[in-house]
Amino acid sequence: MDGRSRGQRGEGRVTLTEVAERAGVSRSAVSFVLNGRTDLRLSADTSARVRRAAEELGYSPNATAKTLRTGKSGTVALVSDFIGTTSVANSMVRGVLESLHDADTLLYMVDSQGEPSLEERLLRSLIDRDVDGIIYGSMFTRTIAVPTLLRNAPFVLLNCVSEDSDTTAVIPDEVGAGTTAATALLSAGHRDRIWFVGVFPPGITGGGSWHGWSPLALTERLRGIDAALAAAGTALAGRASVDGDWDVAGGRSSVAKLLASGAAPSALICVNDAVGLGAYQALQDAGLRVPDDVSVIAFDGSPLATAVRPALTSVALPHEALGRLAAQLLLDREAAPRIHRVPMPLAPGGSVSAPRSVR
Repeated sequence: MDGRSRGQRGEGRVTLTEVAERAGVSRSAVSFVLNGRTDLRLSADTSARVRRAAEELGYSPNATAKTLRTGKSGTVALVSDFIGTTSVANSMVRGVLESLHDADTLLYMVDSQGEPSLEERLLRSLIDRDVDGIIYGSMFTRTIAVPTLLRNAPFVLLNCVSEDSDTTAVIPDEVGAGTTAATALLSAGHRDRIWFVGVFPPGITGGGSWHGWSPLALTERLRGIDAALAAAGTALAGRASVDGDWDVAGGRSSVAKLLASGAAPSALICVNDAVGLGAYQALQDAGLRVPDDVSVIAFDGSPLATAVRPALTSVALPHEALGRLAAQLLLDREAAPRIHRVPMPLAPGGSVSAPRSVR
């Protein structure tokens, strides 16, 4: 009975001794060949017989033994709040997997749903499994307090930053994204009556669905917008708040209130694509056309942006690039701690054109 049949029948792992018996060599010779060591001189024929026997028996190395021998388990973990359980940002996982695949490293993926007690249990369990490192991620960009347990292993922050200067973090360049959005409108000829849609009402720091956490993206995008407009000698006409979460309903309600107040925006910069879709609906309800009457630009570059006509112009979050870089930095033990900002590209749509006054 060969090793594959044994494995299918649940009769246990093929051992080095069995490979040695099949190949007609010593157990130590098998170990040297399969671990790629060259300090024991073995003939090419012997090495070939060992590899052939291992393949015929379906031998696979014992990961625990390898960890004891090398001090590395060949595994890392991605611990996040909601990345793996929502469709909003899970392309970050794809980026992580791409880098780990190149390094022949496996990934544990766990979500805490933002619950501190669950997060602590997950971190403890992963550290007990001797993972080689941890990527600690957030569904949206924010400032976090580094959990004490996280410092028991090498780690990189993904889509979040810490106030501590001794951490490595990978985040989108949100300031640059704000500059890109404002510049797109300025290039189209907009100079005034530009409104931002998506600030929180007084006393509110974040959406209820996300534990009220304050998103770093909001302040940084606004910083980029304000700087770009100031450099052009202008400024936002105002900032419209969104009650509740940054979703389609919130965007529709916010823009409807703005229009009802008598404001006549020439352009709207929406905090994300969902709010941008809500803005489309409110403008349509008011008999206004995008972009003929009002230009609209947003952030995220999500599938929502292409689900409407005209397609929503959006500054895209580089989720996959974020995950890829975070994994690379985790594997690179020589990288100095710092914040890495990944550029956010403009995803052109049909929602920006020149204002009526300059056509």
